[in-house]
Amino acid sequence: MAGLFDKQAEIYLDARPTYPTEWFSKLAALTSQHSLAWDVGTGNGQAALGVAEHFEQVIGTDISEAQIKHARQHPRVKYIHTPLSLSDDELVTLIGGENSVDLVTVAEAVHWFDLPKFYSLVTRLLRKPGGVIGVWGYNDMVVSPTFDPVMHRVRDTIIPFYDTKAQHMLDGYKTLPFPFESIGLGSEGEPLQLDIQKMMSFEGFVRFSKSSSAITKAKDQGVDLLSEEVIKELKSAWGGPNVVRTVIYKAFMLLGKVKV
Repeated sequence: MAGLFDKQAEIYLDARPTYPTEWFSKLAALTSQHSLAWDVGTGNGQAALGVAEHFEQVIGTDISEAQIKHARQHPRVKYIHTPLSLSDDELVTLIGGENSVDLVTVAEAVHWFDLPKFYSLVTRLLRKPGGVIGVWGYNDMVVSPTFDPVMHRVRDTIIPFYDTKAQHMLDGYKTLPFPFESIGLGSEGEPLQLDIQKMMSFEGFVRFSKSSSAITKAKDQGVDLLSEEVIKELKSAWGGPNVVRTVIYKAFMLLGKVKV
């Protein structure tokens, strides 16, 4: 994933939805202790900040230096750039050592990971018993009966430019391997379905769309998926540039604990 989001790091900061505070309350309630959490693929720290309201320390890591530089600061969050050159043992030591982490979170990123390697690290780091891993993402939004068909038609032109690793995200994590013991919510093959509500202007929607790695990849190949003509059609379906709408992001989550 290194470099995929570097170019649009500043756009990403403002464009993505804010995860509901109740998500983090519920995640914290699932863990037996609240000393240390690890937010992986932290990006600009959106999830790390929510986790920090419930844990004494949060370590947010990312292989993208550009994302880390734009991370939102919090006194209980420590951001660390973790290049792929780090060994597993070095990373385990950096986070806090084996059996030290109460909660591992990954927001809209786990599909990019080397999953066997990552899951091995989680198994080593999570507290046993009592530690929990939660991964989530979103792959669609609902705006209005007029706008949604136009949005989906544009989305169909974007999908071919997604990296193959994004397929798990497009599938709503239903196909994502998740070798952890179920805790009764969002187990492997059966993700928990969730909604994220956000007030959004048309400009905000365009910014959200431009933060997509597929849009950036297409542009690098000389294909403008958000041409003036496409933007004009979307704007008309939205209801005009000054209309603020309530949009619903369709999200999904998997939760588990280390099998013992």
